[in-house]
Amino acid sequence: MKGISMSTDTNADIIYTATDEAPQLAAASLLPIIRRFVSEVGLSVEERDISVAGRILAAFPERAPDGAQDDLAWLGDRVKEADANIIKLPNVSASVPQLNAAIAELQAQGFDIPDYPEAPETDAEKETRARYDAIKGSAVNPVLREGNSDRRAPAAVKAFAKEHPHSMGTWSKDSKTRVSTMSAGDFHSNEKSVTLDAAQTVRIEHVSGDGTKVLADGLSYPAGTILDATFMSKAALLSFLEEAIATTAADGTLFSLHMKATMMKVSDPIIFGHAVRVYLKPVFDTYGDALAEAGANPNSGLGTMLDVIADMPQADEINAAIKACLSERPPLYMVNSDRGITNLHVPSDVIIDASMPAVLRAGGKGWGPDGKEGDTNCVIPDSSYAGVYAESVAFFKENGALDPTTAGTVQNVGLMAKKAEEYGSHPTTFEMSASGTMNVVAEGGDVLLSHDVAAGDIWRMASTRAEAIENWLALALERQKLTGYETVFWLNKNRAHDAEILRAITPMLEAAGAMDKVQIMAPSEATQHALKVITRGENVIAATGNVLRDYLTDLFPILEVGTSAKMLSVVKLMNGGGLFETGAGGSAPKHVQQLMEENHLRWDSLGEFCALAESLRFVGEARGDADVQVMGDAADDAITRLLSEGKSPGRKVGQDDNRDSHFHFALYWAEALAAQSKSPALSETFAPVAARLRDDYDTIRAELSQGRGQAVDLGGYYRTDPEKVAAVFRPSATFNAIMDQAAG
Repeated sequence: MKGISMSTDTNADIIYTATDEAPQLAAASLLPIIRRFVSEVGLSVEERDISVAGRILAAFPERAPDGAQDDLAWLGDRVKEADANIIKLPNVSASVPQLNAAIAELQAQGFDIPDYPEAPETDAEKETRARYDAIKGSAVNPVLREGNSDRRAPAAVKAFAKEHPHSMGTWSKDSKTRVSTMSAGDFHSNEKSVTLDAAQTVRIEHVSGDGTKVLADGLSYPAGTILDATFMSKAALLSFLEEAIATTAADGTLFSLHMKATMMKVSDPIIFGHAVRVYLKPVFDTYGDALAEAGANPNSGLGTMLDVIADMPQADEINAAIKACLSERPPLYMVNSDRGITNLHVPSDVIIDASMPAVLRAGGKGWGPDGKEGDTNCVIPDSSYAGVYAESVAFFKENGALDPTTAGTVQNVGLMAKKAEEYGSHPTTFEMSASGTMNVVAEGGDVLLSHDVAAGDIWRMASTRAEAIENWLALALERQKLTGYETVFWLNKNRAHDAEILRAITPMLEAAGAMDKVQIMAPSEATQHALKVITRGENVIAATGNVLRDYLTDLFPILEVGTSAKMLSVVKLMNGGGLFETGAGGSAPKHVQQLMEENHLRWDSLGEFCALAESLRFVGEARGDADVQVMGDAADDAITRLLSEGKSPGRKVGQDDNRDSHFHFALYWAEALAAQSKSPALSETFAPVAARLRDDYDTIRAELSQGRGQAVDLGGYYRTDPEKVAAVFRPSATFNAIMDQAAG
């Protein structure tokens, strides 16, 4: 049952994650195909639930029928085992609005779970809040990513993009699009770092006029760990936002805020809320107390605020004030102009790693409230990585849009193991309740890191472990040796954290005789260099930290191949296993909306196909099983053919959708297995399967298209009804019968 552990085989060869939205729905069609095919080489596939709904129920097992197994915790142990083989689909990194929506849906389905307490007062409310807060943001990835990242566009995808280029906007040298970021008072400028010479157990304390308060204690780190601490000044942030709004008005552009309010679940929602307050300052100046009393929290976005305002006695008056303010401020970048959904409506609607590449791909344009495209001021408060996008804007203004037909590629090797860097900082991020000093104190009493802070500042500490750094460096050098590509480490010697990373890797590079084989550049310089390289049609490996890994593996794929959903993402787990990620899910909500209204799912499962092929080759190589490797190679052949014959999902009803692409993948996979000669047994097994699929092609296609254009009922959004989903996603009795018989 969706939302409660669906585990059936704790000894399965491949684990497939049940997630959210479009990828979860698509799995109802694809997973039966995978199971039937791989059973012929003796492999089993088990599903584990890491969806938002599943994580909520696992957080309250005493309230779920028969309990609810915590599959995420189980997977956290599994990834540390040498034979782990996990295909991980995109999951929702829940913002508070998404979390509240999932809670409401589960309650409506009869689950006795509590509301999310926005302002907990009692001990019980605080405990409930703590359970829910563990679900928000990047709750999944830091648990599963017990290894570093190897991300690149598959050869078949890159070749297809060159032959069938995606649309690119036109850049003008006089474009007014710009990136605005803070020059002082942000996380970047306030960062301090230290490398631990010995294992340490530390505490985080806030010293103020009211005494010393311990915010976190018993934090243990091995020798060689890099600890970073920094803060964002509230005063500096508010001043910057006011300036950015004024600059936008003067330029006559759109105001667009680009944040990561899902992954950075503590800091970025607060920053987002400040942006809403500053943009609507006249409204908050007049109605701030009433809004606060009614529970209108700007951290959750303008959309949630409007829902609260609708029930207030002054609703008409406040809505009129908001409308007046919007008319006087520079126009907002729109998520959906037709529906009036602005850039400030929902924190999770505009995620920087997807939203900024979309602006760059569109020639620097964004959609305004008038339904027209316009230049935009891309506001990225923290300057740590804003330069990547600023350099991209400058490059395209000068050189024009990237040409996908000739562009080379940027591959990425990312440092993310052991919750490396900022994405592992959520439990150690705090909003200051009072002015004072934040200290990181060693067990013996030595202060390792310290900052003077003011009320409202956001302070955080992150860590990067030596074993993760060593593994990352080895992976980068391995990829360089395998490909022969130029390799650049994106490290800024003038940034505190990066300077410590350089201290760690320099002797390793010298010992490996690789100092003259790599380059080291600050992110802004490295961005310009990478764009020059791929514009020449050449290739480069970007070795980066965790956040840049996330940003670049959307940025370059979206420019090069039109989407990041088709990336091959391999996590070589540090204890020997493999985690195969299937691409991005940022557009999945729109896909689900279209499905529910029109029974058309345009989600492209190409990422799943690529991850499956790599997973099979991984098993085959690990076990010395040639047949399993043949199965993986045949899946790659099917991917190439699927692309070359144009069988990927289209955007509109009447075109092929996700289910059609799955059928064609099965057909081409079976035909590839039947045609190959390395395994006569597999050829003999799949020849009749391929023949039946080909003979019944027209019948299957007709059955798959039944009900298209009509609304469908999935029984829920965050927790769907498995029977209803199966009826929608496996509508062809003929195809199902063939698949059910494929294993003999």
